[in-house]
Amino acid sequence: MGYKNLLTQKQDGVGWIIINRPDKLNALNSKTIKELYEAFLSLQESPDVRVIILTGSGEKAFIAGADISELAQLEFSTGKDYVLEGQELSKLIENLRKPVIAAINGFALGGGTEMALACHVRIASDNAKMGQPEVKLGLIPGFGGTQRLARLVGKGIAMELILTGRIIDAQEAFRIGLVNRVVPQSELRPCCDALAKEMIANAPLALEYAIKAINIGLDKSLGEGLLNEAELFGKCCETEDSKEGTKAFLEKKKAHFQGN
Repeated sequence: MGYKNLLTQKQDGVGWIIINRPDKLNALNSKTIKELYEAFLSLQESPDVRVIILTGSGEKAFIAGADISELAQLEFSTGKDYVLEGQELSKLIENLRKPVIAAINGFALGGGTEMALACHVRIASDNAKMGQPEVKLGLIPGFGGTQRLARLVGKGIAMELILTGRIIDAQEAFRIGLVNRVVPQSELRPCCDALAKEMIANAPLALEYAIKAINIGLDKSLGEGLLNEAELFGKCCETEDSKEGTKAFLEKKKAHFQGN
């Protein structure tokens, strides 16, 4: 499928989605949001893709934020519809059956931080800048930032970042747990590719169920989360991959998972 604002690549089980609006610092507009939704769905169903990496073209920006020219035209009903569309994209990413890694290069502000929050793992280049500066525009985060940021870094830190609109560097993002690690700009893609390969070595259904267990558990009590974990563990036990994995371990061989 051809996209106007995206580039997609597939290689060795890794699918890359690259936002390609360098003249706009890869800012999100309605067209880009729709294309991202389509691209994630397409790669989720692609049998030759096991892990997806989201990034922005060039070295200046992952996603610099929303397209301000669009935001300036919004009123109550159109504004609500606009953020609901962005929330649907972030929910799709968060609940995707395949692992999603954010390769954060340069600016990841507003909607950029929110898209990164929806990904399962976040790797930042040392030139990354992150934050939720929406209050400086008279707005609030709308693509999930008020919810996911607090869940990831804690209510107090999320309140401070959102209420000040402060932009932080990569090392600060790492210190507060917003990103998993920070690497030099030149090593960002190889690092994410290597991380994807680590995940690809594991059983596809186990990865899917692990993502599901973590996501569901965050919105439930510990007891409910544990029951859900037990159910998903039982489902894993029925798979051919679990038989392959345990047999290969006992026989001291490399497991060959088929995703069934």
